[in-house]
Amino acid sequence: MTSETLNGAMFTQMVLSGAHHLKNNAEKIDTLNVFPVPDGDTGTNMNLSITSGVEEVKKLNSENISEVANAFSKGLLMGARGNSGVILSQLFRGFAKGMNQKRSLSAEDLADAFDSGVNTAYKAVMKPVEGTILTVARDAAKTAADEAGTEKDVTALMEAVVTEAKASLKRTPDLLPVLKEVGVVDSGGQGLVTIYEGFLAALKGEDVPDSDADDIEMDEMVNAEHHKIAQDFMDTSDIEYGYCTEFMVRFEADKLKKHPFDEETFRNELSEYGDSLLVVSDDELVKVHVHAEYPGDVLTLGQRFGSLTNMKIENMRDQHIAIVGENKNAGQQEKTEYAIVTVAMGSGIKELFESLGAAVVIEGGQTMNPSTQDIASAIENANANNVLILPNNKNIVMAAEQAAEMAEVNVAVVSTKTIPQGISALLAFHPEAAVDANQQSMEAAGNEVKTGQVTYAIRDTKIDGMTIEKGHFMGLADGSIKASNQDKIETVKSLLAEMITDDDEILTILQGEDASDEDVTIIQRYVEETFEDIEIEVHKGHQPIYAFILSVE
Repeated sequence: MTSETLNGAMFTQMVLSGAHHLKNNAEKIDTLNVFPVPDGDTGTNMNLSITSGVEEVKKLNSENISEVANAFSKGLLMGARGNSGVILSQLFRGFAKGMNQKRSLSAEDLADAFDSGVNTAYKAVMKPVEGTILTVARDAAKTAADEAGTEKDVTALMEAVVTEAKASLKRTPDLLPVLKEVGVVDSGGQGLVTIYEGFLAALKGEDVPDSDADDIEMDEMVNAEHHKIAQDFMDTSDIEYGYCTEFMVRFEADKLKKHPFDEETFRNELSEYGDSLLVVSDDELVKVHVHAEYPGDVLTLGQRFGSLTNMKIENMRDQHIAIVGENKNAGQQEKTEYAIVTVAMGSGIKELFESLGAAVVIEGGQTMNPSTQDIASAIENANANNVLILPNNKNIVMAAEQAAEMAEVNVAVVSTKTIPQGISALLAFHPEAAVDANQQSMEAAGNEVKTGQVTYAIRDTKIDGMTIEKGHFMGLADGSIKASNQDKIETVKSLLAEMITDDDEILTILQGEDASDEDVTIIQRYVEETFEDIEIEVHKGHQPIYAFILSVE
């Protein structure tokens, strides 16, 4: 199927096809994780992210490609999970901006959109690494630009993009030595290639593999706007702004002539009518979330710029009564000066963070990275003027930073990569210190602790000079595999021998759901006999995947 223009209806089919193809291959993409641990979740993260974008696209029926692309971009942004999801959202955010409000695209316009997406994504990453999804996107965009000089057929251009994306993907091991060592290509790059393949199939009028599968299902967590918080600390009568009000305004040219739109001015106006305010806009629309006492006044303000859509108004007083009952007599919880938001998997680790002062603990981590929206909601629920976020996982840091940029309060991300780093950072928090000072001191404290993790291999592999067999246990020290054995306890012993030095004083053991009390007793006895000066602390973390998480300091 050949065409010299691409409209909104066709792009909608491309998005649906790309998302469907990604869903079918998400599990396969997960297995491309460099380490053979059961937490390779790039495919899962990208699938959940793009599915959020698809939900927004499905709400439209438009021939305007910019309108469809902006909806897709907005859904991706709010549903972005993990580094791969965040980068994907930025690629299509720039892609949408690159269309310059055009109703349809030529081959040259499409190439410009791909290039704009790459520029936006690279700017969003502080230290871009080549041999990743960024490289694949850039190489494909460059080919699109080269082809657009002579190629007028949109389908042929997309075919060239897919061909180069696949070729770039194959080159990723040459750019990242660890990929070559393990014998895999970059998982994020593979995810992008899969999406592009779906785009091309839609343009050709072909089915992607397994295209007769069920429609894409939304993960309920992707659109979770509100989590249950400490409702029993306030009376229903204390709720000052009683209606959770959400709506979108689709801009109209005639109205904008009378009332030019400026996001900052609009946000300041809305702040006079309520709290918990979130305003996100682009060239086509503005999305508003606010807790207001008179939602009609807020809607009237928005209607000056265009037509109202996606309206939702909920009575929070009724919701509060349903949760705790009208006779609850606790006083209203005032906004605190500081709050800590952290991420953890395992009921015991969650309780530990709460006991150390964390205001909100988001359930997540390996295999279940919280989305940008999840973190944004946690920031709101923390009810503080200043919020510090501890991601505790390298794959959550970018989503946390993206949520921080969206927040209406002062938010800083302490880039903790592990649970022990998060605990150490939280212990270094000083409520009287400034946000920047706390961020620096907490990051320094987190970097001082050594992290050990014991899990199992999901496939045979060779890495770092070690041969690892499927089903054997592995010991990782700060992300590097240091031990492997078919016996769990022997793996722990070997790992501790690598981690503990004469300068260390404390070993903290977080017992996972797959570890027994007898296992802990044996490990304690080993440490007492082998490292006489080490003090041992044990907590039942109940975390999945990792039988033990070890902290040495």
